[in-house]
Amino acid sequence: MTLLTIALDLGTAAVTVAVALCAWRLLKGPEISDRVLALDTLYMNVVALIILLDIRWDTELLFEAALLVAMMGFVSTVALARYITRGDVIE
Repeated sequence: MTLLTIALDLGTAAVTVAVALCAWRLLKGPEISDRVLALDTLYMNVVALIILLDIRWDTELLFEAALLVAMMGFVSTVALARYITRGDVIE
């Protein structure tokens, strides 16, 4: 077992715990703003999991998938924030 394998295992475990905590905040958040922030953080954690899996499998295909998930997460967070503040996404 190499040092890289140990680091990947520890990183995957830490990000998995972070995903679980974000999912809990998404479901139990007292306000809608807490839920939007939890969803944004959940997207970032999913990107981190995809990157860790990309390093483990030694491929470049998953990096593009992580980039797409990051872009979709950003767009959805901006759309939700605009909807919460203005009540409308498109002016």
